[in-house]
Amino acid sequence: MQPHDPRAELERRRRARAAVRLVRAPASTLNDDGSVASRQEADVTLPRAELDRLWAPEHLERLARTYWRFLTRISLGLLRVLYTESSREIVLLGRPLRLLTFQAPEYEMTADFGQVTWRISRGLLVARGGRDRGYLRIAVRRLPGGAVDDRRATVRVSAEVANFHPMLQGSGWFSRIGRFVYRLTQLRIHVLVTNAFLRSLARLDLAPSVVGALRPRQEGEAPPRPERISRSARR
Repeated sequence: MQPHDPRAELERRRRARAAVRLVRAPASTLNDDGSVASRQEADVTLPRAELDRLWAPEHLERLARTYWRFLTRISLGLLRVLYTESSREIVLLGRPLRLLTFQAPEYEMTADFGQVTWRISRGLLVARGGRDRGYLRIAVRRLPGGAVDDRRATVRVSAEVANFHPMLQGSGWFSRIGRFVYRLTQLRIHVLVTNAFLRSLARLDLAPSVVGALRPRQEGEAPPRPERISRSARR
């Protein structure tokens, strides 16, 4: 086996950089029932060979991990993601300041589509009546006719929050004020951070997965911790 050449890997990454163009998605909405929906999208154009290499369940899981890593980095380490067999927790520095708690991710992947969904359970940012109702989802889709030329292709990446009930919005007479404050603070920050995450995909630097549920197993290697994985993602 030839020794690993770090210069070759750096050159491969340099050549594999993608072009990211944010797509105007439907505006974030605050619904009458107090729930919030927000969706951001970007078209990512990259070398076709690199797309074929990345289009595998393992890299869908790594894309999910890259999102959590980005949150930690952009918050300068104030936000951390804690893993358990049944949940993902976003904490401020550490427990017990659990801002958001998600169920374990659910993966789905087909020949031209992949997505990972985290169901929102609870947390300091979630209204009591909104527990176990919303979700966070990252999806990747090969666009029909997405080939730019013989060497490049485009995929659409989206990050979506749906049916989220923010604690900040409040209830009763305060809800009108709370909705205004939420829109100017938490929602605006979420949109800015998500768009920054989508732009960061230009580096195609996908973080190694913490769990490795979709990573091909080596002979004799112990199985990963339980995850909710759709049948299509196992293929």
